[in-house]
Amino acid sequence: MSKQGGKGAAGKGKKPAKAGGDDKREDALQAVIIADYFQDRFRPFTLDKPRCLLPLVNIPVIEYTLEFLASNGVQEVFIYCGTHSEDIEQYIHESTRWSPNSAISPFSSLEFIRVSDATSVGDFLRDLDKRSLISGDFILVHGDLVANIQLDGILAKHRARREANRDACMTVVLRSVGEEPHRAAKARGITPVFVIGDTDGRCLQYDEIHPLMKDRRLLLDPSVFKHGSFELRSDLIDCGIDICTPDVLALWSESFDYELPRKNFLHGVLKDWELNGKLIYTEIFEDGYAARASNLQMYDCISKDILERWVLPFAPDSNLMHDQSYQKVKNNSFVESGVLVERGSKVLQSAIGKDTSIKAGSVISGSVVGRRCQVGKNVKIKDSYIFDDSTIEDGAVITHSILAGGVKIGANVRIPEGSLISYNVEIDRDVRLPTKLPARISAKTDNGQPVENDASLVGPGGKGAVYSVTADDSDSDSDDEGDGDPAQLQNNLIYSLEGLNISTLSVSTLASEDDYDSDEDDEHAGYLHAGDGQRERLSSFTSDDASKLDAFHGDAVNGLVDALRGDDNADFDSAKLEFMGLRLANNASDSSMRRAIAVAFTKRAAEMLTPEHGGLEPAKAAERVLKDKNGAVKFIKDVGVGGDDVKQQTEFALALQKGLVSVRGLEPSRAGTLLAALLQQLYTLDVLEEDGILAWWADRRADEGDTMTTVKERCKVLVDWLEEADEEDSDEDEDDEDSD
Repeated sequence: MSKQGGKGAAGKGKKPAKAGGDDKREDALQAVIIADYFQDRFRPFTLDKPRCLLPLVNIPVIEYTLEFLASNGVQEVFIYCGTHSEDIEQYIHESTRWSPNSAISPFSSLEFIRVSDATSVGDFLRDLDKRSLISGDFILVHGDLVANIQLDGILAKHRARREANRDACMTVVLRSVGEEPHRAAKARGITPVFVIGDTDGRCLQYDEIHPLMKDRRLLLDPSVFKHGSFELRSDLIDCGIDICTPDVLALWSESFDYELPRKNFLHGVLKDWELNGKLIYTEIFEDGYAARASNLQMYDCISKDILERWVLPFAPDSNLMHDQSYQKVKNNSFVESGVLVERGSKVLQSAIGKDTSIKAGSVISGSVVGRRCQVGKNVKIKDSYIFDDSTIEDGAVITHSILAGGVKIGANVRIPEGSLISYNVEIDRDVRLPTKLPARISAKTDNGQPVENDASLVGPGGKGAVYSVTADDSDSDSDDEGDGDPAQLQNNLIYSLEGLNISTLSVSTLASEDDYDSDEDDEHAGYLHAGDGQRERLSSFTSDDASKLDAFHGDAVNGLVDALRGDDNADFDSAKLEFMGLRLANNASDSSMRRAIAVAFTKRAAEMLTPEHGGLEPAKAAERVLKDKNGAVKFIKDVGVGGDDVKQQTEFALALQKGLVSVRGLEPSRAGTLLAALLQQLYTLDVLEEDGILAWWADRRADEGDTMTTVKERCKVLVDWLEEADEEDSDEDEDDEDSD
């Protein structure tokens, strides 16, 4: 256990030193794990356990972090603990792999450090500077990191920059979203924005955007433009991996008021670099996985990514811990030994822990169930996480929720989407929890005392009461007076802007090419319009060509819309020639062309619904916008879609959906009806094929956000018809084969 001393305390566990160990200490790769986050995002679960010990697909989160460090050759580890420090130390010391006394530990030393009066991550790092424990480059991570990337190349580049310039003090490791991102790439809420030199990778400015920003614009620092060409990137996952020199700790000590690693430290150091002289660089990797379970939504995303094998070798059947026995079974599921699944039950794309029993008629899908759980008859569990030793009685329904250990759910109870049921809560049979707001129920108060049971909530035989979270300053990344607190976007399992007095349609995506009505003067003056926090594969912008991209999209959309508005039935060839000329002049990508065409046609179709432009019904507007101009359909097929490939058709259908979502003043339900009419027309005109539309329907990006989902759902009748037609064709083919 930790020794006590002063404001901080350190508990050390070291293996016997080898000969020449002191000489080699400077070469030892060190790592610092921040295991306290000074946040309430996981309450009430963290009243019982620290975030880093909560199970993520039935493995404590810190296991993934330690495995990542071990796989990258880290030799010395320092763990900074705050609340629940005794629990973390006990867990590590009892581990056969990580205990400092273990013969199989990959680390030469592992030390715990406590700081009794710490109130922020900044306090931890200022304390670390005073201790003089860091002898060279070190890796700074959080105890909720899940990553499988290798840092060898990134470390080599960091050291080379350090040798060339002693002021190069830090490298921020970032993950590119990619064209087909996993769920963690789509998490919404607070979106980091990095301004990066496009030739040297130097980080020039850091900011954050979120839907609650009052101004909804970010001002680029004038010094950025002195660097030459640069990129504005909001399509990066900040996984919280930093490679640092001891100079970083000195910078923390010099800035006593810095609390947050990004919003305070990174933003401040970059802003004042001409005074401090320190340089920070970025390394962006394309392959591999890295993300933090930093909030409930990310916890959900990473769990799904692990189940779907995005994070290999971290998959349930890899059996990361020595006592695990997972095997992959049918329906893309994983079960441990001793699991009993009675006949008539189904387990679909889920993980089930050891000695859990599932009785007849129950269906578990997209979920993780811990060890020694009892699931009764006809239970429905969907997209949920149930910790060890929980009991779910007959007929209960649990949807997209988290149930901690020792929970008991009575027969026929309905747990609504987004609910958080903490340790040892009991809900009596036949209870219907309120659905208006996600339930957050705890059996204890903030000070650890049992709550006064609320029978109106959990039933006469239940145990627990509503737990209310009040985000404090340390849980917020916003320093802007007048802005809403973005922490409230990340305190729930379900991302929602409902009740926040904000319209997602009034906030344009960062540097969005879809927002052709934006104020170009502002953008060219160095302003950046803030988005709704959705991560998308966005184009990179440089100081030389940002205006070209703006000009292409705006001119292309306006030119096409003007052509579509024309009263005559002239050929579309002149509009096509003008469009292709703009493409060549601005070096626009295929995706930029597709987006511009989709926006132009959806804008014109939406116009036709208004009284000023004819007041047409959606079906008629869709027909007119495609058929009124000779050659328009061919233009869409050849240039907008670009071929017969299913992926190209999927992307165009998705672009149409996003185009309609971005039309100001168009109700989502009406936008969905218009989208269905457009897709049906394009299918009839042989522009989109059945497989392309069905692939769009199955694409996860079509469900990003409530508005996107509402628009998509209006197309269900069309999709059902296509699927039925496909089944009939299959049956006819089988009949033909039988007759042969």
